[in-house]
Amino acid sequence: MAKQQDSATRSLISSLELRRPGGRALYWALFVLLLALTLTTILPLYWMFAGALKSTTEMLRVPPTWLPTEPRWANYPLAWSRLNYSRYFANTALIALGAWALQLAVSAPAAFALSKLQPAGGRVWLLLFLATLMVPPTAYLIPQYLTVVRLPLLNISLLDSWWGVWLPGAASAFNIFVLKQFFDGIPRDLTDAARVDGANAWQLFVQIVLPLSRPVLAVVSIFTLIGAWKDFFWPYLVLNDASLQPIMVALFRLANRAQEPLNLIVAALAIASLPPIIMFLIFQRQIIRGITLTGLKG
Repeated sequence: MAKQQDSATRSLISSLELRRPGGRALYWALFVLLLALTLTTILPLYWMFAGALKSTTEMLRVPPTWLPTEPRWANYPLAWSRLNYSRYFANTALIALGAWALQLAVSAPAAFALSKLQPAGGRVWLLLFLATLMVPPTAYLIPQYLTVVRLPLLNISLLDSWWGVWLPGAASAFNIFVLKQFFDGIPRDLTDAARVDGANAWQLFVQIVLPLSRPVLAVVSIFTLIGAWKDFFWPYLVLNDASLQPIMVALFRLANRAQEPLNLIVAALAIASLPPIIMFLIFQRQIIRGITLTGLKG
C-alpha cells in the first residue's frame, strides 16, 4: 500500500521542494511551459475544425476570427459528398489494416526469435536492423520503387495494387526493436518451464509471450495504424488508380482542383483527422502503459 501511495504522489518535483519558494516557482514555471506546449498542439486542431465552419472569405479575413460568425455545419456533409469519402475511407481502412497485420506478422516473430531463441549472430542482426533507421527514407525510395515496379524472381508489378503499399513496410526495424526490448523483460523462468513441459518455439510464442505482451502490442498497433492512415507519398507513387487510393491522396487531388473552395478543403482535412484522434483517445492508457512498462513485475 505504501508503494502504491508513493507511486501515486510521485511527480517531477517532490512535496518537500514544493514547500520552498524556489520549488514553487519551478513548479509554476514547468506548469506554464507544459501549458504552452499543449496549446501549440491544440490550437492548430481547433483552427482546422473551426475554419471548416467558416466561409472562404471569413477564413482569409485579416485579422482572423476565432469563432465563426455564421457557422456553416453543412460544410462537413458537403465535403463528404464532394470527395466521395465512403470509398476513400474504406480504402484507407483496408490499407491500414493490411499494414498492421503484415507488420505484426513479421515484426513479432522476428523480435521473439532475437529475444528468446537467441540465434547465432543475433546481436549482429539486431545491429543491422537498427542501422536501417539511420538511413533517410529518401535514400532508398528509388530502389524500393523499382522493386515494386518489377518484383524480383516473380517478375510481376505491384503498381496499382495494395500489396505494393503493404509489402515495403512489412518489416519495421523500430517495431522489432521495441518488441524485442519488451520480450527481454519476460522472465526466462516462464519459457524454460514451458520447454520442460514439451512446448515448442511456436507454442512459447503464441501461448506465453504474446498474451503477456498486450501493452507493447497495443502500442505497436496504434503507431502502425496511425502511420498507415496518414501516409501520403508512397501510396501516391504506387497507386495511380483513383479507386484504390487512400484518403490522403484523395485530399491532395481535391486541394489541386481550382474550383474547390478553401473551406471545403479544410472540412475534408478535419474529417480525415478524426479517426487517428479518436483512436488515440480510446487507447491512450494502453499507449502510456506500453511506453512506460519495460518488463514484468513480480
